Amino acid sequence: MASTPLTLNLVEGSVSFSFSPQAARELKAAIAQLMERLKAVSTKATPGTKATPQPPLEYRYTGEVFIEIFCNPNIWPTPFAAKVLLTVRDVSIRLTTEAELTRLIEDVNQYLEQVG
Repeated sequence: MASTPLTLNLVEGSVSFSFSPQAARELKAAIAQLMERLKAVSTKATPGTKATPQPPLEYRYTGEVFIEIFCNPNIWPTPFAAKVLLTVRDVSIRLTTEAELTRLIEDVNQYLEQVG
């Protein structure tokens, strides 16, 4: 059974790798939690008050390749400005780069639509 690869569009270029639909659903849920944290930081950041620090997103997936996605919600002014640190590696290559959170969300949603 051939699996549909997940393609993540980066600021310059893209990366595709084997990814399971279940892992994509778990990533989507983790991103939804991150979005809530980002919204909490941006709404509480009013003058004279201190926002409660929110925990970062630290998503890891091990399959044919190892995927790690990290985002600290406390450093971004809005969810739309946020970027994630993305690492994709296997035994022969390692790619570490930044990706826009909004683009990551779109790519995961598109993948889930493709795999049904």
